[in-house]
Order: sequence, then structure tokens, then C-alpha cells
Amino acid sequence: MSEGRRRKIDWLDLLWLIFLAGLAILPPVREYHKQLTLLGIGILQLSEGWLIARLPERGRSYVVLLKILLATLLLDHTGDVGINSSYYPIYYLPVVTAALYFGPLKTLLWTLLASAAYCSYLYPALQEYELDAGGVAELAIRILFFFLAAGVVNRFVLESRRQSDRYQKLAEELAETNRRLEQAQDEARRSERLVALGQLSAGLAHEIRNPLGVIKGSAEMLNEKLRGSDPLASELAGYISGEVDRLSALVSRFLDFARPLRAEASPQEAAALLDRALKSVAQQWRGGQVNIERQYQENLPLVPLDEGLCEQAFLNLVQNAYEAMGSQGGTLRVEVLAAQSDGRRGVEIRLQDTGPGVPAELREQIFNPFVTTKQTGVGLGLSIVAKIVEEHHGSIRVESAPGGGARFVIFFPAEPAGVRKETALLPG
Repeated sequence: MSEGRRRKIDWLDLLWLIFLAGLAILPPVREYHKQLTLLGIGILQLSEGWLIARLPERGRSYVVLLKILLATLLLDHTGDVGINSSYYPIYYLPVVTAALYFGPLKTLLWTLLASAAYCSYLYPALQEYELDAGGVAELAIRILFFFLAAGVVNRFVLESRRQSDRYQKLAEELAETNRRLEQAQDEARRSERLVALGQLSAGLAHEIRNPLGVIKGSAEMLNEKLRGSDPLASELAGYISGEVDRLSALVSRFLDFARPLRAEASPQEAAALLDRALKSVAQQWRGGQVNIERQYQENLPLVPLDEGLCEQAFLNLVQNAYEAMGSQGGTLRVEVLAAQSDGRRGVEIRLQDTGPGVPAELREQIFNPFVTTKQTGVGLGLSIVAKIVEEHHGSIRVESAPGGGARFVIFFPAEPAGVRKETALLPG
């Protein structure tokens, strides 16, 4: 609670005490029951917030009920006949309180109870006096004003709550819009950086590939000439050739990263492509034992996919999962199910391993180039995967799996893209 708001509440509490003090100095002044009752009303009014905070479910009802009882007690000590007491407007206090805290129906019931409490003084009055037409009219007017005040206050409160809810919803929508705008700006800046990086990578890759070809050819010729006469030199030439092949493969990945692609999509079963990638990686894996748990939903819709590109993306993700679990092995849980994203229906694929997972600080950057959690590698694999998914108008994210490990979630829309445009593996 802010300091300014706290001062405002204290000021209102002081005003309440002044009003009650004014009633205390009005006749009958020497009636100590009246003074005690007014003191009780003041204490209740000051402690109302505390009572409601302590008893959130029943506190409001207790407050209204206590105010009705205190108002009834006050009338009993402020007039010869309670029904004729000039202090009868004290019943507006519980009536307005109920209107502030409850809906229309409960406000009506509480007002009815307050009116019944007031009318309870009618029976002893009729033992000594007669009730004429004017008295009936006066009583009816007072009761109707109770209900009128309750209705007006309750309607104002309900409208105020509707306005508050409307403003709250508007604020949430505005916050969501700002979040999406910031996300779009971040994506735009990321795309600009990646475009420049892609152009640089492509240029460097082409410049490096040509001398690598010369080095490899020279090493092979040297190996052939020295194979019989100088075994050591021949072995070193073989090392040179092998390392050139490794560098050439790395250059090829750079070129794949920057090369424009066009997804030739056709209706495919995502589960079948995924199974093919799982089988291929399992056959080549030489590490610890990895158990595959499949959970495929039946009757999944076909999705427009480029068979070669998607198989490349699945191979990369499955290979990463195997390498994350390493020599200790583990469990790779694979799920394929129907899903919706941004109002589009499609297929969602989840790959969850039991490896060390992806640190929280890297999850937003893991799909950027040269970001990796591996001790070896250049961090291009997931960048290529993300670009392939984006080319299919899908989405990919990484989460922390329950119990540890990483979970990659890919969504492919079932509706074919209306317009296909040629893009690069780097945005732009």
C-alpha cells in the first residue's frame, strides 16, 4: 500500500470519528448505553479492514451483521419508542456497507434484514400506541429509502468494478502488445545481424575452400611419391589430407548455413520422417545405451513439409540429444501430437532427453549461430534447424524438461503456406 493512499485512509478514519463524536454530544447525552454503542460502531469501522483481511470469506458478512446489531441497539437507547428514534438513519451504515461488498441479490437480502431489525421495534410500540395511516406511510418511506440507497450505491460499485476490470484487461492487452512488439524488434535486429554474418561467412568459406583444395591435392601427390621411400613423411601427408577433409566439411556447413533454400513442401507424415532420423542416428551411435520412448497420437493430420530439409532438421536434433546424454546413455522421449499455435492447427513434435539440459541464460540464444553448449562444434546446427522450421512457417523452442534434460518443441502448421518465397538459411 502506497504512502499517499495510507494517509488518505487515515484522513477518512478521522472523519468517521468526528461524525460519531458529533452524534455523541447530541441528546440524549447522558445515556451511557448510547455512548458505548457509538464507541462500538467507531471501533468496528476502524477495524473493518483488519477483520476482512483475517476472515476473507466471512469477514464482510460479519461486519454487516455487527453493524445491524449495533444500529438496532442504538435505537433502543435513543428514544422512548425505538421505532420513533431520530437515530434511525444509522441503518444506512450496514445497508451501504452491504452494497459496497456484495452483489445485487445479497445486498437486497442484507437490506431486508436491516429493515426487519428496524421494524422489530414496531411490536412493542403497538402495545402502547396505535399505528394510523400517516405512521404506516412514514414507516414505508423510511424502509423504501433503505432499499433505494442500497440500490444506488450497489449499482455505482458494480459499474466501477466493470470499469476497473475493463481497464485491467486493456492494460494486459497493451502489455502483451508491447511484449510482442519488443519481440518483433529483437527478431528484426537478430535477422539484420545474421544477414551480415551470413554474407561474411559465405565469402570466407569460398575463399578458404579454394586453398584447401590445393593443399589436399598437394598432400595426396606427396603421399603417393613418398609412400615407399619415406614412411614418416607419407604418414604426415596423410594427416594433412585428413585435416583438410575435416576443414572442408566445416566450410561446407558454413556454406549450407548461408545458402538460399526453397522448401518444396508436400503433404507428409511428420512421425515417419522422425522415425527415419531416429533409426539413422541409432545405427551410427557408439556411445552409451539410449532408450527411445515413442508416444505418437493417432490420426494426425498431414503437414506440408520438405522431406529432405525436415529429415536434416530431425537428424540434427536427435544427434544433439544422443550427444548430450553421451557415454552414460539415457532416455529419449519422442512425442508427436496434434496441436494449435496462434490459432493455427498443426502437428507438434517434442524431443526430450535426460542430458544436462540447456542453461536458462542460453535458451533465448541457443538458435543463434555460434552458440553451443558442446565442448566441440561451432554452433551452426541449431541455427540451421531453426531456419528450416521457419521456412515451413513453424516455430521451435527449447524448455527445461521435468527431472532434468532439454526438451525441444517444434510446431508445423497443417495449412499449406499461401505464398512461398525464396529465403536464405540466414534470415534476409
